[in-house]
Amino acid sequence: MQHNGRHFGRRAFLQAGLGVAAALALPEFVRSSHSADRLRSVMRNPDFTDGTLTLPWLPLPGCRKAELDELLAANGMAADMLTPDCNVTILRRGDKLVIFDVGAGSNFLSTTGKLLENLAAADIDPADVTDVVLTHAHPDHLWGVTDDFDELVFSNASYHIGQVEWDFWSSSDALSAMPEDRQTFVVGAQNRFEAIGDRIAFMKPGDEVLPGVEAVDTAGHTPGHLSFLIHGAGEKVLVAGDAISNAVVSFARPDWPTASDQDPPAWRQDPFHTVDRLVGEEARLIGYHLPHPGAGRVERKDSAYRFVPV
Repeated sequence: MQHNGRHFGRRAFLQAGLGVAAALALPEFVRSSHSADRLRSVMRNPDFTDGTLTLPWLPLPGCRKAELDELLAANGMAADMLTPDCNVTILRRGDKLVIFDVGAGSNFLSTTGKLLENLAAADIDPADVTDVVLTHAHPDHLWGVTDDFDELVFSNASYHIGQVEWDFWSSSDALSAMPEDRQTFVVGAQNRFEAIGDRIAFMKPGDEVLPGVEAVDTAGHTPGHLSFLIHGAGEKVLVAGDAISNAVVSFARPDWPTASDQDPPAWRQDPFHTVDRLVGEEARLIGYHLPHPGAGRVERKDSAYRFVPV
């Protein structure tokens, strides 16, 4: 099967997950002993979360509020506030200890910044992390690279981010081009980029970021958003970042962008040219903002899909 690195849109992403099973880095797996070749966490009783966000539901582009309210009510969800989880994925493979996104640190929201205490509870020393792989540069994914003294938390790690994402946030006009309510995102990203700049390895869709870890184009939430397909012995896990962010809306109406998507035209491209790559592969799914621990499978439901946590 050819991997052409082309855009992996949301609908294709959902179809790719049809029939998927349980996912990487879950408490269920840490108590079991499996072959080292399989995608399993080696941690003891982990709770790899950075906390939760507390956000208002904002109007969704292209969506009538009545439609959204009806969908939320049918699924028992509040229509005023969102409290999505922030799930962090950790992979140990050979001599590599890899963390995908690092949370917000202590300078974003009071409900985030919990990752370090949860790593400590699992006896994980941040200095042992060899690689930090970033899906994108929003605060709740990037800002945790530094502590309150602007020192690197993962002091011995190499850092991996998409070239397009880096260029977007680093550009000289990034601040002036950003809406005022998000300008702190730019300042925060640029400060963190400065801290990790001499440790960065850039990537593009289709690259093998680390052995068995492939970058997948899921631009749309940000212009350079990447997801990561982890290849194991007979199984695959897709670490999706914010490519899919809500356990109801993202599956029932994958054609609706979220209010936080910065590049909606990117995911409006016809996604079906890549669907053959993953249909039938039983790729597992981990979403950063899906209900903790963020893992599950995707099933068809009527003309759309549904998320089944595992």
